[in-house]
Amino acid sequence: MGEPPRASGAPSAPGGAPGGPPARGRELAGPTVLRMLVGAQLRRHREAAGISTEAAGYEIRGSHSKISRMELGRVGFKERDVADLLTLYGVTDPDVREPLLALAEHANQPGWWQRYGDVVPGWFEPYLGLEQGAVLIRQYEVQAIPELLQTEKYARALLQARHPESPQEEIDKLVELRMERRRVFARPDPLKLWAVIDEAALRRAVGGAGTMRGQLRHLIEMAKRPNITVQILPFSAGGHAAEGGPVTLLRFAEPELPDVVYLEQLAGALYPDRPSEIARYQDALNRLGVQAEPPTRTPDVLRAVLDE
Repeated sequence: MGEPPRASGAPSAPGGAPGGPPARGRELAGPTVLRMLVGAQLRRHREAAGISTEAAGYEIRGSHSKISRMELGRVGFKERDVADLLTLYGVTDPDVREPLLALAEHANQPGWWQRYGDVVPGWFEPYLGLEQGAVLIRQYEVQAIPELLQTEKYARALLQARHPESPQEEIDKLVELRMERRRVFARPDPLKLWAVIDEAALRRAVGGAGTMRGQLRHLIEMAKRPNITVQILPFSAGGHAAEGGPVTLLRFAEPELPDVVYLEQLAGALYPDRPSEIARYQDALNRLGVQAEPPTRTPDVLRAVLDE
C-alpha cells in the first residue's frame, strides 16, 4: 500500500528497507506480526507460481479459506504445511526456504502477554500482538484517554467502571497488563504514537477529580516526548470525519505489511481489511489532524482543563 497523504501535524511513518524487513524489526515484532509477515511471503510465492488458493489448500489437506487465513496471519503455522506449500510453489532454494520456515516457527511462540490470557478476551489478544509489533500507531479516542497514555489510577478506575462484576484480582491483572503494554515506549526504537483525543475524554472525570488531575499531568509529560504526538479535538470543531467512534491504525516496519485498522466494540473488535476501507480510515485520521488543535497547543489546552 502506498503512503497516504499526511495531514499537518501528523508524524511521518518510519519506513522499512526496500530490500526487505530489517532484522531488528523482526526481533521486536510479536507473534501476530510475524504470522502476518510469513503469510504475506507465502501469498507472494503462491501468486508468483500462479497457483490458486483452492489448489494450495488441497496440497495441505485443507480448504481455500485456510490458505486465506494463513496468508492474513490469522492462524498459527504447522512446519509441514509451510514446507509443503513452498515445495508446491517451486521454492526450493535453501537460502529462501530455511529463513521462512524459521520465521514460521518463531511466529508460533506465545507473546509475553499470554500470561494474562485468563483475564483477556480472545478477540483482544491479536491486537496486543499488533500493538507490540507496530512502529507507528495513530488513534482517535472519544470517551477515554488512550490506553498507552493512561496512569495506573485512571486505568483502574476505568476498568472498574467497565467491569463492575469482575473480582478485584482480575481488575488488578488487567491494570498490570495495561501498564506492561507501555514497554513499547522503552524499546531501542520506541513506538511512535499520534493520538487525537476528543475534548469529551478530558472532561469526563474518571475516578474523581484527584485521579483526573494526575492523568492530565501525566498526559502533559508524555506529550513532551519526541515519539509521542497528542492533539485535542475541541467541541468547537463541530462535526468531523470520525464521528462513528474510536479508530486505531497500526503501521509496521515490514514493507510487505499493509496498515491495520482496529475498531474496538463492547464485546469484540473489527479489522476492516479492504484497501478502500483502510484508505478511508487513513483519510479520516488525516482530517482529524487538521481539525484538531495543533500539537503545540496541547500543553496549554490540557493546563486550562487542569486549572478548571
